Amino acid sequence: MKKWFYILICSLLFLILATSFSFAESDYVLPYPSSMPGSKFYQIRLIWDEVKKYWYFGSFGQFEYNLKQSDKYLVEAKTLFEYKQYLLGYKALKRSNDYFTKVNPYLNKARIENKNISQRQNILKEAALKHIEVLKKTKQDVPEVFVWQPEKLSSTMLNLKKSIEESIKIRKKFYE
Repeated sequence: MKKWFYILICSLLFLILATSFSFAESDYVLPYPSSMPGSKFYQIRLIWDEVKKYWYFGSFGQFEYNLKQSDKYLVEAKTLFEYKQYLLGYKALKRSNDYFTKVNPYLNKARIENKNISQRQNILKEAALKHIEVLKKTKQDVPEVFVWQPEKLSSTMLNLKKSIEESIKIRKKFYE
């Protein structure tokens, strides 16, 4: 009986120590790509994302919502660029930028409301660093300029590397 008790206690201590160390050393993690453009669920997801905006209320809720959306669209852009879907990737990157620029105003609003924002500032810094890391890797794999030529319509020139550099600049503001 005592032997099983000691094994149980040792196992619990090991689990507690293992999980506490793994959380302390973890980096910011981006989500797995969800439904992509072209999927029949993509339009539903876009509508659902807009509806979810009203579920996250308050300055901290909106901070979390906008950061999650920025992460999601960054991963979408990265994946689309990898598959040479440059127009769709360009649009996803713009969405990610739009959501990322909305994060800090909600953090400032929380500061004005006298809330402790130090933990969320650290999260924002880690997210910005992770985003920049992904953007720099993506920048190496995309062409400087891509001309999108749809059928029977005029062409659109996309300055991919310039837009990625702008995205990096947006995120650099939050960790320097």
